[in-house]
Amino acid sequence: MELRIRGERAVLKGHGDAYTREIDPHSLALGPELSDALHEWARVGAAVRRAAENGDPGEAAGVVTRRGQQLAARVATVMGTPVHYVDPVTDEVSVIPPQPPAQRAAPSLMRQLFGATHVGTEPTPWATGLVVSAFIAVVAVIAMLSLAVALAAETAGWVVLLASAVVTAGLTPSLWLARRVPIVRWIALGAAAGCVLAWFGIVPVAL
Repeated sequence: MELRIRGERAVLKGHGDAYTREIDPHSLALGPELSDALHEWARVGAAVRRAAENGDPGEAAGVVTRRGQQLAARVATVMGTPVHYVDPVTDEVSVIPPQPPAQRAAPSLMRQLFGATHVGTEPTPWATGLVVSAFIAVVAVIAMLSLAVALAAETAGWVVLLASAVVTAGLTPSLWLARRVPIVRWIALGAAAGCVLAWFGIVPVAL
């Protein structure tokens, strides 16, 4: 399979002289996100190619090449066949093989736990994300324990447990939906962890 730019559109076709029909990525089982990313890359690549014809495209050519190779790797993995990537600026052809099954399993697990991730794109910001999650967890613990202590001073213990359960149940749907949203998912992770940890303090306060 061959990936190239035609005009300002990305096209795929069988590799070799016998295959001349060019196919829109949306016509294949690549998914709308990958197909749209291919066309977006094609528009940028076409602009960089025009700039190269009029002079030096600078660093943009390298960016387009790397992005195209990343997308070609994703296409190769989805289709299960090597992709001959035709660089839109230099017309050089490079063969991009599909990823081995072992490498494909890890991103799949990441998508289940932390939402969609993109093979070949920027890595998950674990350090920054976990710091944000830890801060939000501390805030959530303090907030829920403060509520529990205030209620315990004025009401019965069962009211403290009921109020804490209502707060936790109310937050759960929002946190579950936010788990797939970039950036926000780290806040959701911290809030969920804070709610769980807070219960270790709520129960003694209520009793």
